[in-house]
Amino acid sequence: MANLKQIKHLTSRAGFGMSFGDFETAGHVTIKQAIQDVFTASADCKPLTPIKENFDYVMVDRSNPNARKMAQQKQRQQERQLNLAWLNYMSTTKGQLREKMALFWNNHFACRARQSMFAQQMLNIQRSNALGNFKTMCIEVSKAPAMLQFLNNQQNLKGHPNENFARELMELFTIGRGNYTEHDIRESARAFTGWGYDKDGSFRFRRFVHDDGQKTFMGKTGNFKGDDIINIIFEKKETAYFISNKLYKYLVNETPDPAHVQAMAEVFYNANYEIKPLLEYVFNAPWFYEEKNIGNLVKSPVELIVGLNRQFSVDYERPAVLMQFQRVLGQVLFHPPNVAGWPGGRNWIDSSSLMYRIKIPSTVLNGGVIDFAGKTDPEDEAFLTTQHNRQEDVNMRVQTKPDWDKFLNSIPKGLDKASIAQFMLEPKMSAVLKNSINNSTDTKAMVIELVSSPEYQLS
Repeated sequence: MANLKQIKHLTSRAGFGMSFGDFETAGHVTIKQAIQDVFTASADCKPLTPIKENFDYVMVDRSNPNARKMAQQKQRQQERQLNLAWLNYMSTTKGQLREKMALFWNNHFACRARQSMFAQQMLNIQRSNALGNFKTMCIEVSKAPAMLQFLNNQQNLKGHPNENFARELMELFTIGRGNYTEHDIRESARAFTGWGYDKDGSFRFRRFVHDDGQKTFMGKTGNFKGDDIINIIFEKKETAYFISNKLYKYLVNETPDPAHVQAMAEVFYNANYEIKPLLEYVFNAPWFYEEKNIGNLVKSPVELIVGLNRQFSVDYERPAVLMQFQRVLGQVLFHPPNVAGWPGGRNWIDSSSLMYRIKIPSTVLNGGVIDFAGKTDPEDEAFLTTQHNRQEDVNMRVQTKPDWDKFLNSIPKGLDKASIAQFMLEPKMSAVLKNSINNSTDTKAMVIELVSSPEYQLS
């Protein structure tokens, strides 16, 4: 069992946590084998396609109130379908690493799509490339209708360049601030003129509105198009460093170690931006398993919900409540606050969200009532009401079925209370929690107390 702590840490960072069902197996494999198993489990990628119909709310007759209302309901229904389909897949798939990285890339290329079909297309681009080539993903994302629409490149025309996409491409998606100039933004915006999409969401280069004049970008001059700009950006090692630094904060520690990030950047750049070699380097690095890097990251709301679902095989009688969970915790999939995405880290925690973070796990596992006062969304509230025909204000009984038999039976025989508790938590237990656990007489009650603790918020 010498490797158990390391493998448990690996699973929490390369996925959504380890269950007791993996306890025995983990104690008999090397860390190198465990790393290989993580990648093997995520080798295949099946597209998620809950949205079958392309619906464009923008094309609805706004002058007709009934048509407008029905269109809004249709749009919200599709948004819910996509959101819950991905949340459910993350909660059940064996390929945890792919979805954990897709969650990172989905926030890295933060985007709000007006059409759910476009959001679905963007998600599958990120999922299919999550462990592949970052440059390939960047090009595909840049040509996706969701991004072209969100950052106004559909309106980027010869003689009237729109700089939104060009700016965010460099500032947020690739090379980072301080590595380009305002002149570079203006020139690259000209190179991206003519990039657009058809009604069916297919990328289209509209040559007649493309600026085909000479452009000077990052010291190079030529008749550049968008692909040329991306190629030049990726020639710069600063791009590898920027992405490595962000990944370090996501996978290792919110406070980056410059030497470790630089080593990551060298691996990433020399691998021509292949993501898998970079992750393999991180997961094999001795510093990844240092004590200061274990149990130190605040779980995102989605990680918290998914981890809970996976650990206890939770079945939701009314899945729409998961939308409310995301809303009160501050992370609704496909609805980032802005183009910079969610800042993450300790920003996930405030006085309001912490209260819900502590309350939700015990509510889910104990079939309790949760008060969403001041946090409800009218559409979700109406949807929940129509599902069950009754609702007392915003106090809802979260009708769930955690598989307690499966969970309790998966705990290895003879494992004492302290070992059970420490397995379920990444950081060390506080003295108060340890004392409470030692005095507990019921395993189920003890487990509910564990998932309702501040320690459970950390991975």
